[in-house]
Amino acid sequence: MAGHGPGRAYVVDEPGVVKNLLQNPTWSWIFLPLRLWLGYEWINAATHKVTSPAWMDGGAALQGFWTRAVSIPAEGRPAIAFDWYREFINFMLVNEWYSWFAKLIAVGQMAVGIALIVGAFTAIAAFFGLTMNVSFVLAGSASTNAVLLLAALMLILGWKVAGYWGLDRWLLPALGTPWTRERVRSPRAAYPRALHAAD
Repeated sequence: MAGHGPGRAYVVDEPGVVKNLLQNPTWSWIFLPLRLWLGYEWINAATHKVTSPAWMDGGAALQGFWTRAVSIPAEGRPAIAFDWYREFINFMLVNEWYSWFAKLIAVGQMAVGIALIVGAFTAIAAFFGLTMNVSFVLAGSASTNAVLLLAALMLILGWKVAGYWGLDRWLLPALGTPWTRERVRSPRAAYPRALHAAD
């Protein structure tokens, strides 16, 4: 903790165990089963969509989902709790956005799943997956979205090491990691020295 007295800013550091979990590749294996499971779930969700005309040819499946979501029953609560989101879905429905949006969802789910499985741009893939989960929840579809959302959030928090056992081990250093402007030649140079000491 830095700074004492009135008018001084305080910086509270993370506990050592949290810092190691989110930054030290030695513990990156903890994220591997979570990443593989989440990737499998997205691929499983996308498989029937990318092979279905209802999703890939006209978007009839998404049209039906949006129609049910915006409907307000005579009794009970509507599927969508927020009026602004209902108006947004209704706007897309009226303008027939489902005709192309359905393809975007199907292909997007498959892309997120594949990226997570191979560990390529893990945090970005998890972020787009989380965005879809939030959208589904706002549209009234609970299902497994809450659990998938939490898993994606954990991968985003651990973005520095979540894809270490995957392509991110080489992609992040090759592109130049956000915490340094220098381009590094070896993936080992982009990770904490604690890992090298363990070799």
